[in-house]
Amino acid sequence: MALLEVQCITVGYGELPILRSVSLRVERQEMVAIVGPNGAGKSTLMKTIAGLLKPQDGTIWLDGREVTNLRPHRIVQAGVCYVPQTENVFPSLTVEENFDMGAFIRRGNLRAKKAEMYALFPDLRDKRKSRAGHLSGGQRQMVAMARALMLDPTLLLLDEPTAGLSPLLVGVILEKIVAINRTGVAILIVEQNARQALQRAHRGYVLAMGQNRYEDTGQALLAHPEIRAMFLGGR
Repeated sequence: MALLEVQCITVGYGELPILRSVSLRVERQEMVAIVGPNGAGKSTLMKTIAGLLKPQDGTIWLDGREVTNLRPHRIVQAGVCYVPQTENVFPSLTVEENFDMGAFIRRGNLRAKKAEMYALFPDLRDKRKSRAGHLSGGQRQMVAMARALMLDPTLLLLDEPTAGLSPLLVGVILEKIVAINRTGVAILIVEQNARQALQRAHRGYVLAMGQNRYEDTGQALLAHPEIRAMFLGGR
């Protein structure tokens, strides 16, 4: 049984379908990348899984339980945390206060979990009293991911985590995501840097015009001549 199973969902804004009969799965402790051109519906898919959009058709299953129409906070309680591309931190709050906000339904002392986050993201340790809005783009992404991890999710949804970052920071953030995955957290990532994401992912999906185009291992997708020509710059 897959951890996440999306079955033939159709999603739109009003009567306009953005996704048409899209399916995917994420196994436990797996890292899966979604790539494709702008406007393919990648972010719409992530928002639907997170409960922010309701599908017009199809079902979503999490750990064998249907969650298609659950509200976003119920999705979080079920073990799924979503990090959107933008507005993913509280800029007026400090790093540590962002962690506290991420742990809003967690009971008990947060000290050990915060220490775990600072070990995973050592760049944030000296910034813990700094406001998140004053951090660099890469550091803000680290805060956003750490805030989501405060709840010990089984599945982390990441929407364009490297958007707007320098090429050097793209690799840094993606390696942090790999490190998170190695702790046992399953990852579903939408990523504009398709080549780098597929190099690190166990499997990948290519979305185009709101539909599944390809599904395979990350390495197989990288080697596919049509995918290279259409989505990876032909190299």
